[in-house]
Amino acid sequence: MPIETAASTGNLLLDALSDSDRALIAPHLEPLTFVKGDTVLVAGSAASYVLFPREHAVVALVVATRDGRMAETASVGHDGAVGGLIGRGRLPPAVSGLVQVGGPVLRLEAERLRQAEGQSDTLRDLFARYADCFLAQLIQIAACNALHPIEQRCLRWLLSLQDRTGVDTLPITHEVLASMLGVQRTYLTRILRVLQEQGLIRVGRGRITILDRRAVSAAACECHARVQLHCEAVLGAVYGADRHARIRPVEAVGTSASA
Repeated sequence: MPIETAASTGNLLLDALSDSDRALIAPHLEPLTFVKGDTVLVAGSAASYVLFPREHAVVALVVATRDGRMAETASVGHDGAVGGLIGRGRLPPAVSGLVQVGGPVLRLEAERLRQAEGQSDTLRDLFARYADCFLAQLIQIAACNALHPIEQRCLRWLLSLQDRTGVDTLPITHEVLASMLGVQRTYLTRILRVLQEQGLIRVGRGRITILDRRAVSAAACECHARVQLHCEAVLGAVYGADRHARIRPVEAVGTSASA
């Protein structure tokens, strides 16, 4: 079923496009549904599609080592896109993409996006801004993993997932979270127990609930807030206290930046 140009797509990046820009790609968007654990991107293999997670769907970008371990480098939800964004399908990605939270996705051939960018400066500018914000997330997470204790890294990760799902109770297991943070599951379990005793979270079977977002934000490192501030300045992405995130249109971003 084709995507209507004027209707909300459930993806903030697409919704930030003007009607004329969205019309360039809307006929080519293919609705799909992915489930948790699906592999949507393989490191070293061609990425001929761009995926736009919708609503609560979240994709984790991970790097795997030869011994089978992996660690998260970034996550993408309804605030962005993943896949053939950089090389537009012509260059292989350096990371793999795993569905962290299942849900609806819109798929677009990378070549279609490249063609649309050739027709519209504003569309190309929006995706360039998003690429900058995505790079900022990668850099900040790398710094966070190197400099901050596991407790703060864990809280930063939970805040990021909450931003993208919009709910307090996050569908995440100890095993997956430990893998994303690059630590042993038994070690993570002890960390989660401490955070629960501090009244920040509640741990259940296959889920973790954030009890007080302000307290969690205060206890986490500054990395989560830094990425948000950068994206607000560069992309116009706004993450409100009510967690109803949005991305302002390119014209509005340019106006506020020059004011």
